Amino acid sequence: MPLINKTSPHSVVPDRSLIRLRITLTAFFAQDGFVFAGWVVRIPDIKHRTGASAGTLGLALLGVSAGAVITMMLTGRLCRRFGSHPVTVVCAVLLSLSVVLPPLTHSVTALGLVLLIFGAAYGGLNVGMNSAAVDLVAALRRPVMPSFHAAFSLGGMLGAGLGGLVAGQVSPTRHLLGIAVIGLLVTGVAGRSLLRQDAPVSPDHPRSDGGAARSRSDGRTRGLVVVFGLIALCTAYGEGALADWGALHLEQDLDAHPGIAAAGYSCFALAMTIGRLSGTTLLERLGRTSTLVAGGTTAALGMLLGSLAPSIWAALLGFAVTGLGLANIFPVAVDRAGALAGAGGVAVASTLGYGGLLLGPPAIGFMADAYSLPTALTSVAVLAAAAALIGFATRRAAVG
Repeated sequence: MPLINKTSPHSVVPDRSLIRLRITLTAFFAQDGFVFAGWVVRIPDIKHRTGASAGTLGLALLGVSAGAVITMMLTGRLCRRFGSHPVTVVCAVLLSLSVVLPPLTHSVTALGLVLLIFGAAYGGLNVGMNSAAVDLVAALRRPVMPSFHAAFSLGGMLGAGLGGLVAGQVSPTRHLLGIAVIGLLVTGVAGRSLLRQDAPVSPDHPRSDGGAARSRSDGRTRGLVVVFGLIALCTAYGEGALADWGALHLEQDLDAHPGIAAAGYSCFALAMTIGRLSGTTLLERLGRTSTLVAGGTTAALGMLLGSLAPSIWAALLGFAVTGLGLANIFPVAVDRAGALAGAGGVAVASTLGYGGLLLGPPAIGFMADAYSLPTALTSVAVLAAAAALIGFATRRAAVG
């Protein structure tokens, strides 16, 4: 059975429990994006409160990354032992509680320590809910993984929008306390439903918790999981690069107004959300190989336009095209890694993907110093093209 193949859109009619589980998991993905975005938009205020310089703030922010990467691999083992549903609920509670901690700190050291906790909860929740989503995708026999990541993007846009509205009127402490309350309310409602449901079992898919079936652990499978993790890395690299450097490129290299420059990432994020909302239909019509190849190719062309175009509007168009191209690559990569090796596969792919998110911004900075920022941004196109090539090369790999 080919690993990357077309999926029949009507092969299985889901029962009500699977529909309810899909709605529940969608709520967790949206909550994750909402809480994380709420924290991100208050970083400037917390920088001022702690008296951090740009350099020391960067070191403190590494706490989020370090906590996430360390926890992701541990969470895969916890999912196999206790199940992905309880792990998801516990990590969602921890994420909601820990988001109130950063504005309570008064030193960079303390900020770094609480961000380590926040990052650990964030990383654990991502592995837990993606593992649960992989099980559901297999049971539904429909490629619905992009819809969950669309919910994350929508939650992030809502959280960022709310943060922008209250930033000048509400203190970071009160704002993030409100975010925590909303997060806990969502977790209370959705978590109650999630804990009542066992992970669905598909006869040809290893359940993520390892309770009903056994994940393959041979060397070939581990190699394929790493391959899909590299595809996720290529995608996340572009997300990190555009988030940190897209606005600067528009303002510095194309003389865009700061407001227009800030819209650059919004164009990218909105296009990615739209792409993910249509991802299931795209996967059902084209199949996973074609979606990966077309997405990587589209992103590569879009980023070449975005980084090298001589006009602001052409660059904005390039950013949007890049978002459409990258939209479904990460969800497909995580889904395939989970289908191969359960929660452990999700953990590996997520860790590598998050590594790409971390690698992008500093790599762009080094290359910009050595060459120029537009030239450095073309590396996003190179890695998107690499994702397309890897997806095509693994089209014949087998599951189970």
